[in-house]
Amino acid sequence: MSRNTKDYIKISLKGIAMGIADTIPGVSGGTIAFITGIYEELVSSISNVNFRLFQVWQTEGFWSFWKKLNGGFLLALLTGILISIFSFMRLANFLLKTEPLLVWSFFFGLVLASIILVGREINNWRGATLITLIIGAAIAYGITILPPATQNSSYWYLFLSGAFAVCAMILPGISGAFILVLLGSYQTITQAVHDFDFKRILAVALGAIMGLLSFSRVLKWLFKNYKNLTLALLTGFIAGSLNKIWPWKNTIDSITIREKTIVLAEQSVLPNNFIGEPKTWSCILLMLLGFFSILFLERIAAKKQTKNAK
Repeated sequence: MSRNTKDYIKISLKGIAMGIADTIPGVSGGTIAFITGIYEELVSSISNVNFRLFQVWQTEGFWSFWKKLNGGFLLALLTGILISIFSFMRLANFLLKTEPLLVWSFFFGLVLASIILVGREINNWRGATLITLIIGAAIAYGITILPPATQNSSYWYLFLSGAFAVCAMILPGISGAFILVLLGSYQTITQAVHDFDFKRILAVALGAIMGLLSFSRVLKWLFKNYKNLTLALLTGFIAGSLNKIWPWKNTIDSITIREKTIVLAEQSVLPNNFIGEPKTWSCILLMLLGFFSILFLERIAAKKQTKNAK
């Protein structure tokens, strides 16, 4: 695929959006990739990484290797993701602490609209498709109500956490950051990023690479052989994840570790049952803003594709 500098800047911006999403428990970078139209290319590019690529480098040269790798795309996307992780993570944490209702409302609107966009990609609705969608929704919902594990900061555990979390990160609807919360690793990893603790960051990164290279092959095979069912499953994942990002939640159980409160269990409630100021109208407005922003961006992308096709 021929791309110019402007195209790669756009891919980096999409990477920034993915990185922001992946740092927030409950929002999936995979959903952002799907919304922005790069999901299948991302999965395909990652799954093509293997030792044979390095043989191409030896026999045909670096540029043949880079082309087969789709290196420009991956580098631009990874650059955007890293920029957001090391810059917007602090902003995201600050906003979640100061205005959690408003942040979750905006993301709820984004994810709700993405269900429509992903569902549109399904060409053949039948019984098996609907059942697969329901199964996906049930799995994602079940994950959102699991209690988190106790914190573990050992290197091998961080390696495994990175492997599991990255699998979730490339699945629309399942939040990699939330998987880290469930595994008890989220606080350790965010603190490592904040403190530039490169040993722990490296342990997570190696696990993520291992998980990414293996799981992407599974996804590529599923898209190739069972595209409609795979899209239905991913749509279900996104729908089931809405419980996690519902703005109004009351804490059922929590613990305090090192003067920080960690929520163990929450219950989604209606605004009138929320303990505290529900900010109902502000939240609804931000939901609508998130919802229609995605539909607006999708319409622009569709017009551009139509124009390019002509």
